[in-house]
Amino acid sequence: MRSKVTVVGAGFVGATLGQRVAERDYADVVLLDIPQMLNPTKGKALDILEAGPVLGYDSMVVGTDNFDDTADSDIVVITSGVPRQEGMSRDALLQINKKIVSQVTKDIATRSPNAILICVTNPLDAMVQLAHTVSGFPKQRVMGQAGVLDTARFRSFLAQELNVSVRDVQAYVLGGHGDTMVPLTRYSTVGGVPVAKLIPADRLAEIVQRTRDGGGEIVNLLGKGSAYYAPSAATLQMIDAVLLDRQQIMPCSVYLEGEYGINGLFVGVPAKLGAKGVEEAVEVELADDERAQLQKSADAVRNLLKAMENL
Repeated sequence: MRSKVTVVGAGFVGATLGQRVAERDYADVVLLDIPQMLNPTKGKALDILEAGPVLGYDSMVVGTDNFDDTADSDIVVITSGVPRQEGMSRDALLQINKKIVSQVTKDIATRSPNAILICVTNPLDAMVQLAHTVSGFPKQRVMGQAGVLDTARFRSFLAQELNVSVRDVQAYVLGGHGDTMVPLTRYSTVGGVPVAKLIPADRLAEIVQRTRDGGGEIVNLLGKGSAYYAPSAATLQMIDAVLLDRQQIMPCSVYLEGEYGINGLFVGVPAKLGAKGVEEAVEVELADDERAQLQKSADAVRNLLKAMENL
């Protein structure tokens, strides 16, 4: 029997993700958005469905504004929310997306009590913590997509710098999804060779900073909107790992209970993903400066949560 994947929010990220999942041909897809977006959502779903005969997939794809259509989903991806607009304060963004993610999570949890939740809405680490609290799901079945995307950007920039295939570049980016993310250059390799031996320190520092600014760079280039091709691909990799039980290790925002000295908080670290969701938070040995950076990132997430609690 086919799996069922629901994507809440049929904007650029959500619709592109729906297309990518349908093309995998292992799951039926539900695209859900608010009533005002019902016709565009149905239109996108129908368009994806009609590509099936050309690309050779039989996935059923439907667009809806009714949460009943999402019942018994195996995976639910939450992309709904608003991006931060020019002149919008952080607290305003938190307040709006807190309300959206809270209601979406309640509606999903009652209809798909055994689902695995993947949160994409920003500010990511705060929203995935909220989804965990509201759903009441065990920590294994709630995770946030950020580290896969940040790592993909880092690997892309390293590959460009050295004129090599991205397949030969291995890297990890830990921490929160934002300015405090922690690219682990010490664990980053090209063909097994540490990047520090291939790229001068000052240039490597520039690449690290570009990775931290990766989302903003795309926003500035687009002029309106934000990235969606890479974010949807990163989310698909997580879905693949779960539905295909790959036991694959990738950086995700997961709930920590003592790992890396962090308790009761969703933070981006390497995690093993499989059929149960987050099978394990994987601890890698960190140098003192790397651990300090990760703690700083965790503190930034805590500050977001405190701000959200006061709204």
